[in-house]
Amino acid sequence: MHYLRVFILGLMGALLLLQPAAYAITPEDGTFSNVLTGKVTDKVTHTVIPGATVYLPDLHVGAAADAQGNYTIKNLPKGKYIVEVHSMGYAAYTETVNVNGTTTKDFELTETLIEKNEVVITGANLATSVKKTPTPISIIRRDVLDQSISTNIIDAIAKVPGVSQLSTGPAISKPFIRGLGYNRVVVVSDGTRQEGQQWGDEHGIEVDDYNVSKIEILKGPASLVYGSDALAGVVNIVPPAPLPQGKIKGNVEANYQTNNGLMAYHADIAGNNNGFSWGAYITQKQAHDYKNKYDGYVFNSRFNNTNYGANIGINKQWGFSRLSFTSFNQHLGLVEGERNEEGRFIKPINDNGNAEEVPVTDSDNKSYSMTVPKQQINHQKLVWDNSLYLHNGGRIGLTLGYQWNNRREFGDPLHPDEPELWLKLQTFNYAAKYYLPEMNGWQTTVGVNGMQQKNEISGEEFLIPAYNLFDIGAFAVTSKTFNKLTLSGGVRFDSRSLRSKSLLLDADGKPAASGEAKFDAFSRNFSNVSGSVGLSYEVSDRVVLKLNAARGFRAPNISELAANGVHEGTIKYEYGNQELKPEVSTQIDGGVEFNTQHVSLTANVFYNHINNFIFSRKLVNAAGTDSIPADDNAEGFAAFKYQQANANLYGGELMLDIHPHPIDWLHFENTLSYVRGTALNATDSTKNLPSIPAARWLSELKGKFKKVGGPLRNAYVGVQMDMNFAQNDVFSAYQTETPTGSYTLLNAGLGSEFVNKHNKTLFSLHFAVNNIGDVAYQNHLSRLKYAPVNEVTGRNGVFNVGRNFSVKLAIPIDFK
Repeated sequence: MHYLRVFILGLMGALLLLQPAAYAITPEDGTFSNVLTGKVTDKVTHTVIPGATVYLPDLHVGAAADAQGNYTIKNLPKGKYIVEVHSMGYAAYTETVNVNGTTTKDFELTETLIEKNEVVITGANLATSVKKTPTPISIIRRDVLDQSISTNIIDAIAKVPGVSQLSTGPAISKPFIRGLGYNRVVVVSDGTRQEGQQWGDEHGIEVDDYNVSKIEILKGPASLVYGSDALAGVVNIVPPAPLPQGKIKGNVEANYQTNNGLMAYHADIAGNNNGFSWGAYITQKQAHDYKNKYDGYVFNSRFNNTNYGANIGINKQWGFSRLSFTSFNQHLGLVEGERNEEGRFIKPINDNGNAEEVPVTDSDNKSYSMTVPKQQINHQKLVWDNSLYLHNGGRIGLTLGYQWNNRREFGDPLHPDEPELWLKLQTFNYAAKYYLPEMNGWQTTVGVNGMQQKNEISGEEFLIPAYNLFDIGAFAVTSKTFNKLTLSGGVRFDSRSLRSKSLLLDADGKPAASGEAKFDAFSRNFSNVSGSVGLSYEVSDRVVLKLNAARGFRAPNISELAANGVHEGTIKYEYGNQELKPEVSTQIDGGVEFNTQHVSLTANVFYNHINNFIFSRKLVNAAGTDSIPADDNAEGFAAFKYQQANANLYGGELMLDIHPHPIDWLHFENTLSYVRGTALNATDSTKNLPSIPAARWLSELKGKFKKVGGPLRNAYVGVQMDMNFAQNDVFSAYQTETPTGSYTLLNAGLGSEFVNKHNKTLFSLHFAVNNIGDVAYQNHLSRLKYAPVNEVTGRNGVFNVGRNFSVKLAIPIDFK
């Protein structure tokens, strides 16, 4: 920790020393007095587009077009920057602009929504366009999220090809990318990787699903920029950008869902005055138990959230500095799925000082009050992001973050407010980058990033030990465009040290100075080299070819190394393995994109070889039945232990969007995703990797109408088929995993903006329904499918959410 402090203080000192150099440059020098100005118009009608946003992602600065379609952005550093132009009802437009002095650049937007070439910032050293990235990246914007039904941030993106979710009820979802999840996927929020005990099945992502402008999903090894753990990819949750100068805006939203009575409310406000920006938001959400055709109401699947945050920032000639704070607070029930001989769910109660179990009543299912077993998660995050412009055309970036993740599990009806499991994780994130001036077209960034972690434990039960972790990595990434060919790549070195602490328990299971060892102290050090090289070639305006090769690295997490206890939400007793080696991934991606005015086709294939792939399998005793640990708290929990094998994963995604002429308002979009995971040198079912999602086909017919007439604008109506194929390639050995049958869901939705006579948006309204046929189904990555069998029906586990109607209302407020 001492070395970390010295390192960070050195970075901050360098930043402070460099600032006077930036201030010493006067506007007459021309370095920071550059202006980008122009007009935004409709490509077909040539009419102006008031309110269109012109934004430079690398500089965190932008402007809104005025009533005449004109925009002006002042105090820019000289150089080449990607510019994104966006307006509701139009396709996003991107172009690289060379800013030098007063630069005039006009933009034309098209209503043809199929032409997509948006800006991405994930996995690249600088913001770039989708066409120029060699790796497959999907982008989901706020308006798309508003049109769908979801209960958490990962649920909202689970229909992206190649992306799935491992869920434990509607409140807990973890991202899986091409069959890989847990610590193999890095989630980034506010520019900093999210750390919240993500090794756990029933540990969700502590990010508010309303505080987002877009979500970028990179599929494939991304260890180069994000370090160890980004083996499968990155989910980058991008918060709303600072408003243009002189603007103050707010937004109020509400959502109601019928299946579990979900009620969500959100409000936010932001402003920008002379380069000083600020914003704040609050979200409240609550839901009772959900229901389906087979189980009825699923007891204890309820949850509630109260999230809030604020930010302040300044953007001047010398650069920008932004400080943001978020607080995610959630209470959620843990579904155990136990039932009585009549097939009714049962709940634990306090009966005059005795712990008893009684059948659940109808009033219990529709209650919003929490009951045991339950979790309480509090996640606070503070991020300070800085960028300093240098007179030579380079930039220095410094990002510091602090996270406090407090996770408590309650399970004793006699003492419902005393946590049985208590995990307290503190994480300090740091990143320093130097963006070199462009040299002969090469755009290069060098830097260091990493984190310092401290995890403490308390309560009555113990699953993982207390530990300290220090992680640091140095990297260099570069890219250059040669006419139609864009080449990018880089190299990185990572080092991670983990120091686990011992824990001794007395005869009563309490921590003591002497007694039985629950955890042994140990130290592990991991280091490795990551790298990637890729190219994107624009064969023509319509066709783009992509190829990328990458090597990634992931150190085993604390649960995989040292778990020893009941993992309540997963219905397992877990054992770690201190002999585990790091996972090393070598992946090749290939893709083609074909875009015309009326047809868009994207196809990607991948092959991923992983040395020392880590997975958990069930242990059995000499009689071939479940091995039950010798632990008073382990009754009814089968034992699982982590092990390793070399593995291959391969598959791909296909997207076809038809936008036929002359019915330009119609979209017929189809996506297909498939992944296969196998272990080398294995026989029978042990050749199948566990937790591999089933193949999936999504087909949607959707009408989009920019102009409807009267008060309606940007309206849409659509119907969707969600077909999930059977997954029979499972790791069934030792009863670790069970097959899952196929199912097809039908969904539908419609919505519109409502405007006044001056074409100003008054509000937007969205209606949607999921699972119209009320199909009873189990997703292959649902942890609830492993809940106890219903002895009356003979059905294993608990089924997913049944028919669900949703209505959303959003009211924008323009103060200035």
